[in-house]
Amino acid sequence: MSDSTAPHHATGPAVPAVSEGRSLPRAEADWWKTAVFYQIYPKSFSDGNDDGVGDLIGVTQRLDYLKLLGVEALWLSPFYKSPMADGGYDVADPTDVDPMFGSLADFDALIAGAHARDIKVTVDIVPNHFSDQHPWFQEALAAEPGSPERERFIFMDGKDGRHPDSSVPPNNWPSIFGGPAWTRVPDGQWYLHIFAPEQPDVNWANPEVAAEFERILRFWLERGADGFRVDVAHSMAKPEGLPDMDLTGYLGPGTQLDVDHRFDNDGVHDHLRMFRRVIDSYPNRMAVGEAWVPDDERLALYVRGDELHLTFNFRLVEAEWGSDSFHAAIDGSLTAMAAVGAPCTWVLSNHDVVRHTTRYGGGQIGRARGRAAALVQLSLPGAVYVYNGDELGLENVDLPDEVLQDPTWKRSGYTERGRDGERVPLPWEGTEPPFGFSHSAQPWLPIPAEWAEQTVAAELADPESTLSLYRKALELRRELPELQSEEFSWLKAPEGCLAYRRGPNLVVALNAGDVPAELPPGEVLLSSSPIEGNKLPANTAVWLRA
Repeated sequence: MSDSTAPHHATGPAVPAVSEGRSLPRAEADWWKTAVFYQIYPKSFSDGNDDGVGDLIGVTQRLDYLKLLGVEALWLSPFYKSPMADGGYDVADPTDVDPMFGSLADFDALIAGAHARDIKVTVDIVPNHFSDQHPWFQEALAAEPGSPERERFIFMDGKDGRHPDSSVPPNNWPSIFGGPAWTRVPDGQWYLHIFAPEQPDVNWANPEVAAEFERILRFWLERGADGFRVDVAHSMAKPEGLPDMDLTGYLGPGTQLDVDHRFDNDGVHDHLRMFRRVIDSYPNRMAVGEAWVPDDERLALYVRGDELHLTFNFRLVEAEWGSDSFHAAIDGSLTAMAAVGAPCTWVLSNHDVVRHTTRYGGGQIGRARGRAAALVQLSLPGAVYVYNGDELGLENVDLPDEVLQDPTWKRSGYTERGRDGERVPLPWEGTEPPFGFSHSAQPWLPIPAEWAEQTVAAELADPESTLSLYRKALELRRELPELQSEEFSWLKAPEGCLAYRRGPNLVVALNAGDVPAELPPGEVLLSSSPIEGNKLPANTAVWLRA
Protein backbone atom coordinates (compact mmCIF):
# COMPACT_ATOMS: atom_id res chain seq x y z
CA MET A 1 0.00 0.00 0.00
CA SER A 2 1.47 3.32 -1.03
CA ASP A 3 0.57 6.99 -1.37
CA SER A 4 -1.88 7.77 -4.12
CA THR A 5 -2.17 11.03 -5.92
CA ALA A 6 -5.65 11.65 -4.43
CA PRO A 7 -5.17 14.56 -2.47
CA HIS A 8 -23.83 3.01 38.27
CA HIS A 9 -25.99 1.26 40.41
CA ALA A 10 -23.87 0.83 43.57
CA THR A 11 -24.02 -2.93 42.94
CA GLY A 12 -23.06 -2.52 39.28
CA PRO A 13 -19.93 -3.82 37.60
CA ALA A 14 -16.72 -2.60 39.14
CA VAL A 15 -15.22 0.24 37.11
CA PRO A 16 -11.43 0.18 36.99
CA ALA A 17 -9.41 3.31 37.45
CA VAL A 18 -9.50 5.50 34.37
CA SER A 19 -6.32 5.68 32.38
CA GLU A 20 -5.51 9.35 32.10
CA GLY A 21 -3.70 9.22 28.79
CA ARG A 22 -2.08 12.32 27.35
CA SER A 23 -4.78 14.86 26.56
CA LEU A 24 -4.07 17.27 23.78
CA PRO A 25 -4.86 20.95 24.29
CA ARG A 26 -7.89 22.02 22.29
CA ALA A 27 -9.64 25.36 22.03
CA GLU A 28 -12.69 25.05 24.29
CA ALA A 29 -14.80 26.81 21.71
CA ASP A 30 -14.00 24.10 19.19
CA TRP A 31 -14.47 21.06 21.42
CA TRP A 32 -17.15 19.58 19.18
CA LYS A 33 -15.02 19.45 16.06
CA THR A 34 -13.26 16.20 16.99
CA ALA A 35 -15.34 15.07 19.98
CA VAL A 36 -16.51 11.50 20.53
CA PHE A 37 -20.20 11.70 21.42
CA TYR A 38 -22.09 8.81 23.04
CA GLN A 39 -25.78 8.55 22.25
CA ILE A 40 -27.95 7.47 25.18
CA TYR A 41 -31.47 6.23 24.49
CA PRO A 42 -32.67 6.89 28.07
CA LYS A 43 -35.36 4.17 28.23
CA SER A 44 -32.74 1.57 27.40
CA PHE A 45 -29.53 2.73 29.08
CA SER A 46 -29.88 2.16 32.85
CA ASP A 47 -32.85 1.99 35.25
CA GLY A 48 -32.05 4.04 38.35
CA ASN A 49 -35.37 3.65 40.16
CA ASP A 50 -36.00 -0.01 39.26
CA ASP A 51 -39.30 0.34 37.44
CA GLY A 52 -38.10 -1.39 34.28
CA VAL A 53 -37.49 1.80 32.30
CA GLY A 54 -34.19 3.60 31.98
CA ASP A 55 -34.06 7.12 33.37
CA LEU A 56 -31.87 10.15 34.09
CA ILE A 57 -30.92 8.78 37.53
CA GLY A 58 -29.61 5.69 35.77
CA VAL A 59 -27.49 7.80 33.44
CA THR A 60 -25.99 9.73 36.36
CA GLN A 61 -25.17 6.46 38.15
CA ARG A 62 -23.24 5.27 35.09
CA LEU A 63 -21.15 8.39 34.48
CA ASP A 64 -17.99 6.72 35.79
CA TYR A 65 -18.45 4.02 33.17
CA LEU A 66 -18.79 6.63 30.44
CA LYS A 67 -15.65 8.37 31.68
CA LEU A 68 -13.83 5.04 31.66
CA LEU A 69 -15.00 4.36 28.13
CA GLY A 70 -13.41 7.62 27.08
CA VAL A 71 -16.26 9.55 25.49
CA GLU A 72 -16.21 13.32 25.62
CA ALA A 73 -19.87 14.22 25.22
CA LEU A 74 -23.33 12.67 25.57
CA TRP A 75 -26.38 12.98 23.38
CA LEU A 76 -29.57 12.24 25.33
CA SER A 77 -32.55 11.20 23.24
CA PRO A 78 -35.83 12.79 24.41
CA PHE A 79 -36.72 12.63 28.11
CA TYR A 80 -39.42 15.31 27.94
CA LYS A 81 -43.07 14.98 29.01
CA SER A 82 -44.72 12.77 26.42
CA PRO A 83 -47.52 10.22 25.96
CA MET A 84 -44.81 8.05 24.36
CA ALA A 85 -46.60 7.36 21.11
CA ASP A 86 -43.19 7.51 19.41
CA GLY A 87 -40.59 6.80 22.06
CA GLY A 88 -40.70 10.36 23.41
CA TYR A 89 -40.42 12.13 20.08
CA ASP A 90 -44.06 13.16 20.55
CA VAL A 91 -43.32 15.99 22.99
CA ALA A 92 -46.18 17.35 25.12
CA ASP A 93 -44.00 19.71 27.20
CA PRO A 94 -40.54 20.40 25.76
CA THR A 95 -39.32 22.21 28.90
CA ASP A 96 -40.01 19.55 31.49
CA VAL A 97 -38.94 15.97 32.25
CA ASP A 98 -41.43 13.14 31.92
CA PRO A 99 -41.91 11.42 35.32
CA MET A 100 -40.89 8.19 33.56
CA PHE A 101 -37.38 9.64 33.35
CA GLY A 102 -37.28 11.66 36.58
CA SER A 103 -37.43 15.40 37.18
CA LEU A 104 -35.69 18.62 36.28
CA ALA A 105 -33.66 18.19 39.48
CA ASP A 106 -32.47 14.84 38.11
CA PHE A 107 -31.46 16.54 34.88
CA ASP A 108 -29.54 19.19 36.82
CA ALA A 109 -27.74 16.46 38.79
CA LEU A 110 -26.81 14.69 35.58
CA ILE A 111 -25.39 17.91 34.11
CA ALA A 112 -23.37 18.58 37.27
CA GLY A 113 -22.04 15.04 37.42
CA ALA A 114 -21.07 14.96 33.77
CA HIS A 115 -19.38 18.35 33.86
CA ALA A 116 -17.44 17.31 36.97
CA ARG A 117 -16.01 14.52 34.81
CA ASP A 118 -15.33 16.83 31.85
CA ILE A 119 -18.14 15.27 29.83
CA LYS A 120 -20.41 17.55 27.81
CA VAL A 121 -24.18 16.90 27.64
CA THR A 122 -26.30 17.59 24.58
CA VAL A 123 -30.05 17.02 24.27
CA ASP A 124 -32.58 16.44 21.52
CA ILE A 125 -34.80 19.17 20.18
CA VAL A 126 -37.80 18.15 18.08
CA PRO A 127 -38.80 21.11 15.89
CA ASN A 128 -40.98 19.44 13.26
CA HIS A 129 -43.89 18.48 15.48
CA PHE A 130 -45.43 18.43 18.94
CA SER A 131 -47.52 15.76 20.64
CA ASP A 132 -51.25 15.88 19.99
CA GLN A 133 -51.47 16.30 23.80
CA HIS A 134 -49.44 19.53 23.69
CA PRO A 135 -51.60 22.46 24.93
CA TRP A 136 -51.24 24.22 21.58
CA PHE A 137 -52.76 21.32 19.66
CA GLN A 138 -55.57 20.85 22.15
CA GLU A 139 -56.35 24.54 21.72
CA ALA A 140 -56.28 24.09 17.93
CA LEU A 141 -58.75 21.22 18.07
CA ALA A 142 -61.14 23.35 20.16
CA ALA A 143 -60.81 26.34 17.83
CA GLU A 144 -62.45 27.10 14.49
CA PRO A 145 -60.90 26.60 11.06
CA GLY A 146 -58.76 29.62 10.19
CA SER A 147 -58.23 30.57 13.83
CA PRO A 148 -54.85 31.69 15.20
CA GLU A 149 -54.72 28.47 17.24
CA ARG A 150 -54.92 26.36 14.09
CA GLU A 151 -52.34 28.51 12.33
CA ARG A 152 -49.69 27.12 14.67
CA PHE A 153 -50.11 23.78 12.85
CA ILE A 154 -50.94 22.82 9.28
CA PHE A 155 -54.70 22.42 8.95
CA MET A 156 -56.29 22.29 5.51
CA ASP A 157 -59.54 21.36 3.84
CA GLY A 158 -59.61 18.10 1.92
CA LYS A 159 -59.53 17.99 -1.84
CA ASP A 160 -63.28 17.34 -1.75
CA GLY A 161 -63.91 20.29 0.54
CA ARG A 162 -64.59 20.62 4.24
CA HIS A 163 -67.30 18.43 5.73
CA PRO A 164 -67.33 15.64 8.31
CA ASP A 165 -67.48 12.99 5.58
CA SER A 166 -64.55 14.40 3.60
CA SER A 167 -62.57 11.40 2.45
CA VAL A 168 -59.82 12.87 0.27
CA PRO A 169 -56.89 14.43 2.17
CA PRO A 170 -55.31 17.68 0.97
CA ASN A 171 -52.51 15.85 -0.86
CA ASN A 172 -51.05 12.41 -1.37
CA TRP A 173 -48.15 12.64 1.08
CA PRO A 174 -47.42 9.39 2.97
CA SER A 175 -46.47 9.23 6.62
CA ILE A 176 -43.02 7.95 7.49
CA PHE A 177 -44.75 5.46 9.80
CA GLY A 178 -47.17 4.22 7.14
CA GLY A 179 -50.55 5.37 5.90
CA PRO A 180 -51.39 8.94 4.86
CA ALA A 181 -49.70 11.96 6.43
CA TRP A 182 -53.13 13.49 7.15
CA THR A 183 -55.80 12.93 9.80
CA ARG A 184 -59.30 14.40 9.62
CA VAL A 185 -60.84 16.21 12.60
CA PRO A 186 -64.62 16.28 13.32
CA ASP A 187 -65.28 19.60 11.55
CA GLY A 188 -63.93 18.16 8.30
CA GLN A 189 -60.47 19.75 8.19
CA TRP A 190 -57.30 17.68 8.07
CA TYR A 191 -54.00 18.19 9.88
CA LEU A 192 -50.56 17.22 8.63
CA HIS A 193 -48.35 14.73 10.46
CA ILE A 194 -45.32 13.53 8.52
CA PHE A 195 -44.83 11.01 11.32
CA ALA A 196 -47.57 9.53 13.56
CA PRO A 197 -51.07 11.09 13.91
CA GLU A 198 -50.04 11.81 17.52
CA GLN A 199 -47.28 14.09 16.13
CA PRO A 200 -48.91 17.03 14.32
CA ASP A 201 -46.47 19.13 12.31
CA VAL A 202 -46.05 22.70 13.52
CA ASN A 203 -46.27 25.54 11.01
CA TRP A 204 -42.89 27.24 10.76
CA ALA A 205 -44.41 29.94 8.54
CA ASN A 206 -46.05 31.23 11.75
CA PRO A 207 -43.69 33.50 13.77
CA GLU A 208 -45.16 32.11 17.00
CA VAL A 209 -43.48 28.80 16.26
CA ALA A 210 -40.00 30.27 15.86
CA ALA A 211 -40.45 32.29 19.05
CA GLU A 212 -41.50 29.18 20.95
CA PHE A 213 -38.51 27.19 19.81
CA GLU A 214 -36.17 30.02 20.72
CA ARG A 215 -37.69 29.83 24.22
CA ILE A 216 -37.12 26.06 24.31
CA LEU A 217 -33.50 26.36 23.19
CA ARG A 218 -32.74 29.01 25.78
CA PHE A 219 -34.44 27.02 28.55
CA TRP A 220 -32.04 24.08 28.15
CA LEU A 221 -29.00 26.25 27.48
CA GLU A 222 -29.66 28.14 30.71
CA ARG A 223 -29.80 24.80 32.55
CA GLY A 224 -26.32 23.95 31.30
CA ALA A 225 -26.90 21.86 28.19
CA ASP A 226 -23.88 22.03 25.91
CA GLY A 227 -25.84 21.71 22.70
CA PHE A 228 -28.53 19.99 20.72
CA ARG A 229 -29.22 17.24 18.27
CA VAL A 230 -31.85 18.62 15.92
CA ASP A 231 -34.37 15.92 15.07
CA VAL A 232 -35.29 15.71 11.37
CA ALA A 233 -33.52 19.00 10.75
CA HIS A 234 -34.51 18.82 7.07
CA SER A 235 -38.28 18.84 7.65
CA MET A 236 -39.38 22.18 9.11
CA ALA A 237 -40.06 24.05 5.88
CA LYS A 238 -42.89 22.90 3.61
CA PRO A 239 -43.31 23.88 -0.06
CA GLU A 240 -45.86 26.52 -1.03
CA GLY A 241 -49.27 25.00 -1.59
CA LEU A 242 -48.20 21.53 -0.41
CA PRO A 243 -48.39 19.93 -3.87
CA ASP A 244 -48.80 16.21 -4.49
CA MET A 245 -45.64 14.10 -4.72
CA ASP A 246 -44.59 11.85 -7.53
CA LEU A 247 -44.64 8.56 -5.62
CA THR A 248 -43.05 6.58 -8.43
CA GLY A 249 -40.33 4.52 -6.79
CA TYR A 250 -41.57 5.15 -3.25
CA LEU A 251 -40.59 2.12 -1.17
CA GLY A 252 -43.00 2.56 1.75
CA PRO A 253 -42.76 3.42 5.48
CA GLY A 254 -39.43 4.71 6.69
CA THR A 255 -38.18 5.73 3.24
CA GLN A 256 -37.74 8.97 1.36
CA LEU A 257 -37.51 9.88 -2.31
CA ASP A 258 -34.70 11.93 -3.81
CA VAL A 259 -37.31 14.57 -4.65
CA ASP A 260 -39.56 14.50 -1.59
CA HIS A 261 -41.75 17.50 -0.80
CA ARG A 262 -41.88 16.51 2.86
CA PHE A 263 -38.17 17.17 3.37
CA ASP A 264 -35.15 19.30 2.43
CA ASN A 265 -37.02 22.34 1.19
CA ASP A 266 -34.74 25.36 0.94
CA GLY A 267 -36.66 27.39 3.53
CA VAL A 268 -35.39 25.11 6.28
CA HIS A 269 -32.06 26.91 6.26
CA ASP A 270 -33.60 30.17 7.50
CA HIS A 271 -34.93 28.33 10.55
CA LEU A 272 -31.57 26.71 11.22
CA ARG A 273 -29.92 30.13 11.07
CA MET A 274 -32.22 31.20 13.90
CA PHE A 275 -31.09 28.17 15.88
CA ARG A 276 -27.46 29.12 15.27
CA ARG A 277 -27.99 32.74 16.36
CA VAL A 278 -29.50 31.58 19.64
CA ILE A 279 -26.84 28.95 20.29
CA ASP A 280 -24.02 31.36 19.48
CA SER A 281 -25.29 33.73 22.17
CA TYR A 282 -24.01 31.17 24.71
CA PRO A 283 -20.31 30.25 24.90
CA ASN A 284 -18.99 26.94 23.62
CA ARG A 285 -22.33 25.40 22.60
CA MET A 286 -23.18 23.47 19.43
CA ALA A 287 -25.84 21.72 17.37
CA VAL A 288 -25.79 18.66 15.13
CA GLY A 289 -28.48 17.96 12.57
CA GLU A 290 -30.25 14.81 11.50
CA ALA A 291 -30.79 15.39 7.81
CA TRP A 292 -31.45 12.55 5.41
CA VAL A 293 -30.86 14.23 2.07
CA PRO A 294 -30.12 12.89 -1.43
CA ASP A 295 -26.41 13.68 -1.70
CA ASP A 296 -23.34 15.00 0.08
CA GLU A 297 -23.60 18.42 -1.52
CA ARG A 298 -27.14 18.97 -0.21
CA LEU A 299 -25.97 17.78 3.22
CA ALA A 300 -23.12 20.31 3.26
CA LEU A 301 -25.63 23.16 2.98
CA TYR A 302 -26.76 22.39 6.54
CA VAL A 303 -23.31 23.17 7.99
CA ARG A 304 -22.50 26.43 6.29
CA GLY A 305 -20.93 28.96 8.67
CA ASP A 306 -24.19 30.43 9.91
CA GLU A 307 -26.16 27.18 10.23
CA LEU A 308 -25.50 23.96 12.17
CA HIS A 309 -22.07 23.09 13.55
CA LEU A 310 -22.29 19.42 12.54
CA THR A 311 -24.58 17.14 10.58
CA PHE A 312 -24.57 13.36 10.63
CA ASN A 313 -22.93 11.62 7.71
CA PHE A 314 -25.48 8.89 7.02
CA ARG A 315 -23.61 7.68 3.94
CA LEU A 316 -21.53 5.48 6.24
CA VAL A 317 -24.74 4.13 7.79
CA GLU A 318 -26.12 3.38 4.36
CA ALA A 319 -22.91 1.84 3.01
CA GLU A 320 -22.91 -1.90 2.55
CA TRP A 321 -19.89 -3.79 3.90
CA GLY A 322 -17.08 -3.43 1.38
CA SER A 323 -14.04 -1.34 0.58
CA ASP A 324 -15.61 0.41 -2.40
CA SER A 325 -18.77 1.47 -0.58
CA PHE A 326 -16.78 2.63 2.47
CA HIS A 327 -14.36 4.54 0.25
CA ALA A 328 -17.20 6.30 -1.56
CA ALA A 329 -18.99 7.19 1.68
CA ILE A 330 -15.86 8.61 3.29
CA ASP A 331 -14.54 10.42 0.25
CA GLY A 332 -17.89 11.99 -0.62
CA SER A 333 -18.38 13.37 2.84
CA LEU A 334 -14.82 14.65 3.20
CA THR A 335 -15.05 16.45 -0.12
CA ALA A 336 -18.45 18.03 0.49
CA MET A 337 -17.69 19.17 4.03
CA ALA A 338 -14.33 20.63 3.02
CA ALA A 339 -16.17 22.79 0.48
CA VAL A 340 -18.02 24.59 3.29
CA GLY A 341 -15.24 24.37 5.92
CA ALA A 342 -17.18 22.03 8.21
CA PRO A 343 -16.03 18.89 10.03
CA CYS A 344 -17.45 15.52 9.12
CA THR A 345 -19.62 13.66 11.61
CA TRP A 346 -19.32 9.88 11.50
CA VAL A 347 -21.97 7.44 12.71
CA LEU A 348 -22.47 3.69 12.29
CA SER A 349 -25.63 3.05 14.33
CA ASN A 350 -28.36 4.88 16.24
CA HIS A 351 -31.83 4.32 17.69
CA ASP A 352 -33.45 4.53 14.26
CA VAL A 353 -31.35 2.09 12.21
CA VAL A 354 -30.44 -1.58 12.42
CA ARG A 355 -27.23 -1.99 14.42
CA HIS A 356 -24.20 -2.20 12.17
CA THR A 357 -23.10 -5.61 13.49
CA THR A 358 -26.40 -6.97 12.20
CA ARG A 359 -26.24 -5.02 8.94
CA TYR A 360 -22.81 -6.50 8.29
CA GLY A 361 -24.05 -10.09 8.53
CA GLY A 362 -24.59 -10.74 12.22
CA GLY A 363 -23.03 -13.49 14.30
CA GLN A 364 -19.28 -13.96 14.31
CA ILE A 365 -18.72 -12.30 10.95
CA GLY A 366 -20.93 -9.35 11.85
CA ARG A 367 -19.02 -8.81 15.09
CA ALA A 368 -15.67 -8.97 13.31
CA ARG A 369 -16.81 -6.50 10.69
CA GLY A 370 -18.35 -4.25 13.34
CA ARG A 371 -15.06 -4.11 15.23
CA ALA A 372 -13.20 -3.27 12.04
CA ALA A 373 -15.71 -0.58 11.09
CA ALA A 374 -15.29 0.96 14.56
CA LEU A 375 -11.56 1.42 13.97
CA VAL A 376 -12.32 3.08 10.67
CA GLN A 377 -14.96 5.36 12.19
CA LEU A 378 -12.79 6.33 15.17
CA SER A 379 -9.80 7.17 12.98
CA LEU A 380 -11.54 9.55 10.55
CA PRO A 381 -11.14 13.34 10.83
CA GLY A 382 -14.05 15.09 12.52
CA ALA A 383 -16.59 14.19 15.19
CA VAL A 384 -17.83 10.69 16.02
CA TYR A 385 -21.11 9.40 17.45
CA VAL A 386 -21.23 6.02 19.23
CA TYR A 387 -24.68 4.55 19.97
CA ASN A 388 -25.12 2.94 23.39
CA GLY A 389 -24.28 -0.72 22.96
CA ASP A 390 -21.99 -0.24 19.98
CA GLU A 391 -19.06 -0.60 22.34
CA LEU A 392 -20.37 -4.04 23.42
CA GLY A 393 -20.81 -5.28 19.88
CA LEU A 394 -24.56 -5.72 20.37
CA GLU A 395 -26.78 -6.84 17.53
CA ASN A 396 -30.41 -6.16 16.78
CA VAL A 397 -32.84 -8.42 18.66
CA ASP A 398 -35.64 -10.31 16.93
CA LEU A 399 -38.40 -9.49 19.42
CA PRO A 400 -41.75 -11.28 19.81
CA ASP A 401 -44.65 -9.55 18.07
CA GLU A 402 -46.51 -8.95 21.33
CA VAL A 403 -43.80 -6.70 22.83
CA LEU A 404 -43.29 -4.40 19.83
CA GLN A 405 -44.04 -0.75 20.56
CA ASP A 406 -42.75 1.21 17.59
CA PRO A 407 -45.63 3.01 15.78
CA THR A 408 -44.48 1.64 12.44
CA TRP A 409 -45.58 -1.85 13.52
CA LYS A 410 -49.25 -0.88 13.87
CA ARG A 411 -49.48 1.70 11.12
CA SER A 412 -47.92 -0.63 8.56
CA GLY A 413 -50.62 -3.21 9.20
CA TYR A 414 -48.16 -5.30 11.23
CA THR A 415 -45.82 -5.82 8.30
CA GLU A 416 -42.92 -3.48 9.23
CA ARG A 417 -41.41 -4.35 12.61
CA GLY A 418 -40.02 -0.88 13.28
CA ARG A 419 -37.05 0.13 15.40
CA ASP A 420 -37.50 -1.72 18.71
CA GLY A 421 -34.85 -4.29 17.76
CA GLU A 422 -32.07 -1.71 18.12
CA ARG A 423 -33.57 -0.22 21.32
CA VAL A 424 -33.31 -3.24 23.63
CA PRO A 425 -31.91 -2.24 27.07
CA LEU A 426 -28.20 -2.64 27.76
CA PRO A 427 -26.81 -5.60 29.72
CA TRP A 428 -24.64 -4.47 32.62
CA GLU A 429 -23.72 -7.48 34.79
CA GLY A 430 -24.64 -10.98 35.91
CA THR A 431 -25.51 -14.14 34.05
CA GLU A 432 -29.27 -13.81 33.55
CA PRO A 433 -31.62 -11.14 32.23
CA PRO A 434 -32.15 -8.34 32.95
CA PHE A 435 -28.39 -8.24 33.57
CA GLY A 436 -28.45 -5.37 36.09
CA PHE A 437 -30.30 -2.98 33.81
CA SER A 438 -33.02 -3.02 36.47
CA HIS A 439 -32.86 -4.72 39.88
CA SER A 440 -36.54 -5.29 40.66
CA ALA A 441 -38.56 -5.09 37.45
CA GLN A 442 -38.68 -6.59 34.00
CA PRO A 443 -37.34 -4.15 31.42
CA TRP A 444 -39.70 -2.46 28.99
CA LEU A 445 -38.27 -4.64 26.22
CA PRO A 446 -36.89 -8.13 26.96
CA ILE A 447 -33.10 -8.62 26.98
CA PRO A 448 -31.95 -11.86 25.33
CA ALA A 449 -30.31 -14.46 27.56
CA GLU A 450 -27.47 -14.88 25.05
CA TRP A 451 -26.15 -11.44 25.96
CA ALA A 452 -24.60 -12.93 29.16
CA GLU A 453 -21.17 -12.81 27.54
CA GLN A 454 -21.67 -9.23 26.34
CA THR A 455 -22.47 -7.49 29.61
CA VAL A 456 -20.37 -4.49 30.56
CA ALA A 457 -18.88 -6.46 33.47
CA ALA A 458 -17.96 -9.43 31.31
CA GLU A 459 -16.38 -7.29 28.62
CA LEU A 460 -14.47 -5.12 31.09
CA ALA A 461 -12.84 -8.32 32.39
CA ASP A 462 -11.84 -9.45 28.89
CA PRO A 463 -8.92 -7.58 27.32
CA GLU A 464 -9.91 -8.87 23.87
CA SER A 465 -13.57 -7.81 24.08
CA THR A 466 -15.20 -5.23 21.88
CA LEU A 467 -15.51 -2.92 24.89
CA SER A 468 -11.77 -3.20 25.50
CA LEU A 469 -11.16 -2.45 21.83
CA TYR A 470 -13.26 0.72 22.03
CA ARG A 471 -11.47 1.81 25.21
CA LYS A 472 -8.06 1.36 23.58
CA ALA A 473 -9.15 3.13 20.42
CA LEU A 474 -10.59 6.10 22.28
CA GLU A 475 -7.46 6.39 24.42
CA LEU A 476 -5.26 6.40 21.33
CA ARG A 477 -7.58 8.92 19.67
CA ARG A 478 -6.88 11.27 22.59
CA GLU A 479 -3.15 10.55 22.64
CA LEU A 480 -2.21 10.63 18.96
CA PRO A 481 -1.90 14.10 17.43
CA GLU A 482 -2.63 12.65 14.00
CA LEU A 483 -6.15 11.67 15.07
CA GLN A 484 -6.91 15.18 16.29
CA SER A 485 -5.80 16.72 13.02
CA GLU A 486 -7.59 17.25 9.72
CA GLU A 487 -4.80 15.64 7.67
CA PHE A 488 -6.05 12.79 5.51
CA SER A 489 -4.83 11.21 2.30
CA TRP A 490 -5.83 8.03 0.51
CA LEU A 491 -3.26 5.28 -0.07
CA LYS A 492 -3.25 2.61 -2.74
CA ALA A 493 -4.56 -0.70 -1.46
CA PRO A 494 -5.11 -4.24 -2.76
CA GLU A 495 -8.50 -5.29 -4.07
CA GLY A 496 -11.05 -5.55 -1.27
CA CYS A 497 -9.03 -3.20 0.96
CA LEU A 498 -8.80 0.49 1.64
CA ALA A 499 -6.02 2.47 3.32
CA TYR A 500 -5.40 6.08 4.26
CA ARG A 501 -2.82 8.15 6.06
CA ARG A 502 -3.63 10.41 9.01
CA GLY A 503 -0.98 13.03 9.56
CA PRO A 504 2.56 12.19 8.52
CA ASN A 505 2.97 8.75 10.08
CA LEU A 506 -0.32 7.06 11.00
CA VAL A 507 -1.76 4.54 8.54
CA VAL A 508 -5.21 2.99 8.79
CA ALA A 509 -5.98 -0.09 6.68
CA LEU A 510 -9.17 -2.11 6.30
CA ASN A 511 -9.39 -5.53 4.71
CA ALA A 512 -13.07 -5.85 3.87
CA GLY A 513 -12.45 -8.93 1.73
CA ASP A 514 -12.73 -12.62 2.44
CA VAL A 515 -9.02 -13.53 2.25
CA PRO A 516 -5.92 -12.15 3.99
CA ALA A 517 -4.13 -9.23 2.36
CA GLU A 518 -0.68 -7.73 2.60
CA LEU A 519 -0.17 -5.83 5.85
CA PRO A 520 1.26 -2.33 5.32
CA PRO A 521 4.71 -1.83 6.86
CA GLY A 522 4.89 -0.23 10.29
CA GLU A 523 4.35 -0.76 14.00
CA VAL A 524 0.88 -2.12 14.80
CA LEU A 525 -0.73 0.17 17.35
CA LEU A 526 -4.19 -1.42 17.36
CA SER A 527 -6.04 -4.04 15.35
CA SER A 528 -9.61 -5.26 15.39
CA SER A 529 -8.53 -8.91 15.30
CA PRO A 530 -5.19 -10.68 15.93
CA ILE A 531 -2.40 -10.01 13.43
CA GLU A 532 0.02 -12.80 12.56
CA GLY A 533 3.03 -12.27 10.36
CA ASN A 534 2.73 -9.82 7.50
CA LYS A 535 -0.90 -10.52 6.64
CA LEU A 536 -3.98 -8.43 7.40
CA PRO A 537 -6.80 -10.91 8.08
CA ALA A 538 -10.17 -10.68 6.37
CA ASN A 539 -12.73 -8.36 7.99
CA THR A 540 -10.02 -6.61 9.98
CA ALA A 541 -8.81 -3.04 10.42
CA VAL A 542 -5.48 -1.92 11.78
CA TRP A 543 -3.79 1.29 12.94
CA LEU A 544 -0.02 1.42 12.26
CA ARG A 545 2.84 3.82 12.91
CA ALA A 546 4.45 3.99 9.50
